[in-house]
Amino acid sequence: MIACIRQAINRLLPVANVGGEIVGIRLLVQQGVEGGSAGASIVVELLLSLFAQYAFVAIGVVCLFSRTDNLRVIKALGIGLAAALPPLVLMIVIVRNGRVFHRVERLAERLLRPWLTEHREFDYGARVDAVVRETFAAPSRLSRALGWQIAGLIAGSSETWLALRWLGHPVGISDALVLESLTQAARSVFFMVPSALGVQEAGLIGVGLLLGLGSDVALALSLAKRMREVLFGLPSLLAWQWTLGRRIFLHVRRRNQP
Repeated sequence: MIACIRQAINRLLPVANVGGEIVGIRLLVQQGVEGGSAGASIVVELLLSLFAQYAFVAIGVVCLFSRTDNLRVIKALGIGLAAALPPLVLMIVIVRNGRVFHRVERLAERLLRPWLTEHREFDYGARVDAVVRETFAAPSRLSRALGWQIAGLIAGSSETWLALRWLGHPVGISDALVLESLTQAARSVFFMVPSALGVQEAGLIGVGLLLGLGSDVALALSLAKRMREVLFGLPSLLAWQWTLGRRIFLHVRRRNQP
């Protein structure tokens, strides 16, 4: 349920694809998970998601190479993949071996010290760093999690495959994978755009033209995807608000008890 709420927040609300993670940490803590473990689990999952998406896009580019002879597009995508890999690896190395969250916490403490009513030691960032290092010390579990994420992304291409069949424009599995992977890449690059409005549509139209799909079909596919996001996302948002409202109600009730 927490994963559904996180995805619904990131997909449907203007939170720059990070609000869902913050809410996810809070929900984990409310369910009894220690704060450092909750934060570290979200951080590690985000890093694995980025790496899985990179692999997914690479698979999509390989499939596109077999479907088009537009060398300019293939070259541009290859350069983009090559340029994105070093920062991704560097980020993983820094988070794994550094004390990133401890340093960020110390910086925030120095900046906020004039407004703090009392001095207190912060150790949340250090706990997050420790749990992150502990998690990365189990490569077999990380490999399994990464494999499941990549498999889930590939399986998610079935949505595009089925939608195009229902729209009367069936495509092969490889074409559906190309459409899904490159559109997700566009959404990730322009993550600041609320709900990727316009980004998803432009990505589907651009990739669809390479695969022989008309712009009208690409727009219809985008609408079908957004309908799925709304139909599955709204119940998750309502469940989140219900949980939040219930906690507030119980808190106020306890405070008002004699």
